[in-house]
Amino acid sequence: MRLHDLKPNPGAKKRRKRVGRGPGSGRGKTSTRGHKGQGSRAGSSTRATFEGGQMPYIRRLPKRGFSNSHTRVEYHAVNLSDLERSFEAGDTVDVEAIMGAGLANGAGDVLVKILAKGELTKKLSVTAHKFSGAAKAAIEKAGGSCTELAAPAPKEAKAEEAASAEEADTAEDNSGEESAE
Repeated sequence: MRLHDLKPNPGAKKRRKRVGRGPGSGRGKTSTRGHKGQGSRAGSSTRATFEGGQMPYIRRLPKRGFSNSHTRVEYHAVNLSDLERSFEAGDTVDVEAIMGAGLANGAGDVLVKILAKGELTKKLSVTAHKFSGAAKAAIEKAGGSCTELAAPAPKEAKAEEAASAEEADTAEDNSGEESAE
């Protein structure tokens, strides 16, 4: 077999549908749009979930339950067994070191919580956003120390702070214009 003998599997490459190419093509005249109506007009487009004006599926379904997705703060869990395996005795373990060791990943603000799964025999100075009670006790029992970083505000609070800061900037701009007159 040579390169010029290679060809794709039957059915792997399909030609595109060419519409509006005359009556002999089988897709001439109305070009698969049908007769009259919204879809037959030029420039017609509807969103993917549009159901022709009938009550949409998402509005027909009952709404149940609760979601805290707009206020939830998610942490990367790091176990004591991971710290035992990845760091040497006497090391200072902070969020950057944890990410560098590949125990947590992500972009922007990565929040880390230390959990008590596994055993820790090494003395480590650990700095993270949260510790479980058992993990904190295990680290201190091994002779190490725990430093808890300040947890960031929820997304909703950040949005409120940004809005209030923007209002303050607008107020300052307006007061500057009045004094100039």
